[in-house]
Amino acid sequence: MSQFFQIHPENPQLRLIHQTVDMLHKGAVIVYPTDSAYALGCHLGDKKALDRIRRIREVSSRHNFTLMCRDLSEISTYAKLANNSLYRSLNAHTPGPYTFILKATSEVPRRMMHPKKRTIGIRVPSNPIAHVLLEEYREPIMSTTLILPGDSMPLTDPYDIRELLEHQVDLVIDGGYCGLEPTTVVDMTDEIPVVTRRREGDPTPFE
Repeated sequence: MSQFFQIHPENPQLRLIHQTVDMLHKGAVIVYPTDSAYALGCHLGDKKALDRIRRIREVSSRHNFTLMCRDLSEISTYAKLANNSLYRSLNAHTPGPYTFILKATSEVPRRMMHPKKRTIGIRVPSNPIAHVLLEEYREPIMSTTLILPGDSMPLTDPYDIRELLEHQVDLVIDGGYCGLEPTTVVDMTDEIPVVTRRREGDPTPFE
């Protein structure tokens, strides 16, 4: 049975955030809110937890996961920026509902990179619960949007999530409604950004 934390969407209780951090360090798979939808998350280097998420989503080893980061300085540890212009662009649009595709550094486990391009998706979410969780965790959370096999849209009701996944995840965080649309995706592996998916975030600045 998974645990179920009701965390205030604007003023997250630190006691519950600290319990979540402790669970992540011990190998937990969690469901938590972001600024675009609920996500599955685990510790970056935990292969067993990553495999559990793959089984829940029924995705292959080629599925692209995302690193949820707390700020730009953390991004620079795990991803390479081609030039200062891209850095300024990232700075102007984080936090927010964007996923940026960047060249991964050696700090990223190879199993998380694109197998040929050696890239990784990076996000800095603006959701208060996700933000405080990342601040207290002090490292990225390996994440993917909570879309179950056969569904085309993410799950949005924490109680439905709990009922469906109570034997497959360790914790469900109820942070209220947090959106239904996935992020806009911007490929920043070259000098000129390329928008590869237009969804929640405004793509205009990158076009």
